[in-house]
Amino acid sequence: MPSVSLSNQQTALVIGASQGIGLGFVRQLLEDGRFETVYGTYRRPESAQGLLALAAQHPQLTCLPMDVTDEASIAEAVSQLQACTPQLHRAVYCVGVLHDGDFQPEKSLRQISSENLVRSLQTNAFGAVLLAKHLLPLFKHDQPSVFAAISAKVGSIGDNRLGGWYGYRASKAALNMLIKTASLEYARRSPRTTLVLLHPGTTDTRLSEPFQRGVPPEKLFSIERTVAQLTTVMDDLTPADSGEFFNWDGTRLPW
Repeated sequence: MPSVSLSNQQTALVIGASQGIGLGFVRQLLEDGRFETVYGTYRRPESAQGLLALAAQHPQLTCLPMDVTDEASIAEAVSQLQACTPQLHRAVYCVGVLHDGDFQPEKSLRQISSENLVRSLQTNAFGAVLLAKHLLPLFKHDQPSVFAAISAKVGSIGDNRLGGWYGYRASKAALNMLIKTASLEYARRSPRTTLVLLHPGTTDTRLSEPFQRGVPPEKLFSIERTVAQLTTVMDDLTPADSGEFFNWDGTRLPW
């Protein structure tokens, strides 16, 4: 864990902190001496019991309700955040949907529906760029800061050789373009903020569970390992890296 003087302690926000990688990031940030205050968002309290229990144990953690598919909900949560802190130093967008009951990744064109495509885009892409919009005032300070969105290698157009998963692939590709574009505006308006896309690798979460059968054990990461690896990537970033798409090991991925 990097050491830091108490006079330079920072503030972090995890969007989608109720489970999986998001909850893992909250746990890591609470143990990271650089971050004095951590905020975590959740959509529904009934699915965020682990996060809410952590908040009861750690005074430095504040939980905020937020629905990333509703801009008014995003604006309200950011307003609450601004009432508590004037600055943000790290934000990680961990919200994502791949499957949910009858909502499943499409294997062929005949399975595509406009409703499911919109759902994928709203959750996986639009929410992240709306956060970039509303969080900009909190990032406009003179200290280095990072806004990272969890993307996926399957969102790489250049790497797509298998097909399928139309909505998920398209939403992650859209996420990549939206954050890349936002990074150019941030470079003018908040130049100390680095915006990046991160591929976490296949992580042992509810999102990947139905698709783990063919994954070699050494390539199925625990949440703790994924969070540690992505934290290392973020810690090594400079503003020159803004707008780039990184693998979990710090290498760049093709668009």
